[in-house]
Amino acid sequence: MGRWKALLVLGIAQFLMVLDSAVMNVSISTLVEDFDTDVTVIQGVITMYALVMAAFMVTGGKVGDLLGRRRAFVVGMVVYGCGSALTAVAPTVGALALGWSVLEGLGAALVMPALAALVAGNYEGRDRATAYAVIGGLAGAGVAVGPLLGGWVTTNLTWRLVFAGEVVLVVVALLLTGWIRDVGRAEPRPHIDGVGIVLSASGLAVAVYGVLQSATWGWLAPRSAPFEVLGFAPTPFVIGAGLALLWAFAAWQRRREGQGRDPLVRMALLVVPPLRAGLTTQLAQTLILLGFFFAIPLYLQVVQGLDAFETGIRLLPVSVTMLLASLSGPLLSRWASPRTVVRLGLGTLVAGGALLLGTIDPVLDDGAFAVAMAVIGTGNGLIVSQLGNVLQSSVDDQARSEVGGLQYTAQQLGAAIGTAFIGAVAIGALASAFLGNVEASALSAATEDRVTVQIEAGVGYVPVEAVEQAATDAALPPDEVDELVEDYADAQLGGLRAGVLAGVAVALVALGSTPHLPSRRPRPEAEEAPAGAGATSP
Repeated sequence: MGRWKALLVLGIAQFLMVLDSAVMNVSISTLVEDFDTDVTVIQGVITMYALVMAAFMVTGGKVGDLLGRRRAFVVGMVVYGCGSALTAVAPTVGALALGWSVLEGLGAALVMPALAALVAGNYEGRDRATAYAVIGGLAGAGVAVGPLLGGWVTTNLTWRLVFAGEVVLVVVALLLTGWIRDVGRAEPRPHIDGVGIVLSASGLAVAVYGVLQSATWGWLAPRSAPFEVLGFAPTPFVIGAGLALLWAFAAWQRRREGQGRDPLVRMALLVVPPLRAGLTTQLAQTLILLGFFFAIPLYLQVVQGLDAFETGIRLLPVSVTMLLASLSGPLLSRWASPRTVVRLGLGTLVAGGALLLGTIDPVLDDGAFAVAMAVIGTGNGLIVSQLGNVLQSSVDDQARSEVGGLQYTAQQLGAAIGTAFIGAVAIGALASAFLGNVEASALSAATEDRVTVQIEAGVGYVPVEAVEQAATDAALPPDEVDELVEDYADAQLGGLRAGVLAGVAVALVALGSTPHLPSRRPRPEAEEAPAGAGATSP
């Protein structure tokens, strides 16, 4: 047990980082009601949490090099605990965003790169592969416990208790940090690249904000946009501005390296084939998982009318199978290469998405839905069982903290884009389908015009009872009320199917990055990469 004590503390931290998002996703309807807001606002808060982590994760890795990894871990846990405490008592959605999205996000940006480096620094060889598999399994456990715990607490008590409980776990982890062997500061001590921080954070923020707002603004034809650009919606221009800032960031990093100064990210790392492939796959896997975990609760709660606890119960198969598949990493490595296992995981995700598409109907088929969830969880678990060890084994000891920052940047960027992109696809498809249904219906011309104006102004996921009430309040004839409700209900399902289909497409595209993943089974002895930023050959 002695050699695994450090993993216990690091595992608590990993569990906490994942628990939050799972709790929030099953509590969307309750949060909308508690803060008197709408789904888009809560979607923005969820996206901001992942975005703050993505924007500052590489910076967090550099801070770990500067302070020492264990000290960065401690500071990050303190900041995270303060954010959890504020979230637990948040009186407004603004306070919720500050506590959860900003403070917890910044705390996690310090904790997670340090965590990745500390695992590598405390374990070697097969123990290291096992440790990363356990960390991946605990991420699965957070996904497993989050919907169930969050759903039960939200339904029977209040979601705020989850965050109060997180404060307790943070205190426990802080008291046990002496069990972790520090891997020290990087030598020579790096200098923080302020310009790089601004360019990377603003580029990521602007690009993801554009994706998030696409559901409201429209992709090309403007809908409810605050302004237009040459008659087009601002969405592609905002996303383009974010990408331009990221291009400027990359150019700035190369310039600093050319001048012999410390960059925020050594661009040479990104050309290491196994590392680049692993980061791409990490981003895709998290995008799919978090995108699905945004869309599926909408189906269960808004369409099917289930409460948060009932939603958590139905998400349990994906969570349990993800946990079990994650923990299978050391066993799988005895007969298959990381490339084979990751490809199997992506293929399983595609199959699970196809099964899920067949279950999104007006009447929920619990059996078929559970099978789809189990298959999706298995696919995700197979992927995460391999990636942690692949990424950290691609570089030497000096680059581990930096790679930890890149690893979790990819993960959180995937989470931010997943919630924003799949949410935007679902809401955009809802609006398009609803408009098409209205135009093809037998509604009077006057009613059709009124509804069309409302759709173009923006439409979201609400219970059909709310649409029925709004139509009744507008003094529409009963037959037109019924027609409108039927059109909206059909559009809801179409939008959700489009969101799931987008996730399946991402999994298929991600298969293109797998040829550069390691094609050999890992050796049981310690596998150290060559000095510098070199990688083990694929």
